[in-house]
Amino acid sequence: MSRQDRADAVDREMAARLLPAAGVGALGRWWEAHASAYTDGTPGAHTVRYTPARWAQISPWPSALAPVGAGGDAAVSRAEVAAAVADALQREAFREALVATYVWGKGKRGTPGGSGPATLDKILAFDGLDAVLAAAVTALREHGAPKAYAALQGRVPGLGPAFFTKFLYFTGRAVLPAGGVRPLILDQVLAGRMRQMATVVGSESGHDPDGSIAAWVWSDGNWTPHRYQVYLSFLHAAADQLVTEDTWPAGGTADLLECALFTTSWETSD
Repeated sequence: MSRQDRADAVDREMAARLLPAAGVGALGRWWEAHASAYTDGTPGAHTVRYTPARWAQISPWPSALAPVGAGGDAAVSRAEVAAAVADALQREAFREALVATYVWGKGKRGTPGGSGPATLDKILAFDGLDAVLAAAVTALREHGAPKAYAALQGRVPGLGPAFFTKFLYFTGRAVLPAGGVRPLILDQVLAGRMRQMATVVGSESGHDPDGSIAAWVWSDGNWTPHRYQVYLSFLHAAADQLVTEDTWPAGGTADLLECALFTTSWETSD
């Protein structure tokens, strides 16, 4: 078998098995700790703190975010970012939508000379940015999330998948994707969770005894559109799996699972 054939075989095994018992248990404990915050079964209340003054050079600045002249820290939730992005997209203010998702994604990690404001400033200076973002929104609506991912991959200097999938995720709250599968955030942490599961499945199935395939397909970045499609299929199916459990909310969404996986891990030996 070729390396790709082995990767496909591991993907099929993961799709068949979905979340292991240890993962279901860990996620159940996560829900027990967070149920009061996410009563509607979505992560809309998931709030990130940021320092507006650190983003003073960024324009356009969404009105949903605190003014950059405000002192101290501010907070913004997923639901608030989703509303801001929906409003911006109605006005075809694509840069404004991107800024809202980027600031939420960086939170307190955005420092004046660091990878937050400095990188976003460079991204916004890219001449073709509006056209790229508009094409991604159109691709999402007409062809689905993987095509939208492909429309963004490698198109804008400094804008990698960890952040452009945040743009896609919030856009997918406002735009109905073709095929109905809504985009989700994929970053290094979430890829690591997938790699953890793929390593176990590959070893147990014999398709990837040494974990090299899992390390290859679930690397720390630059995932292919196909890999993004595999990720979306797995998380949406795993979310359906969890709603059959008494320890998970009946209406729990795939993005609630994504939110939980970001901060939840479990022993692979269980």
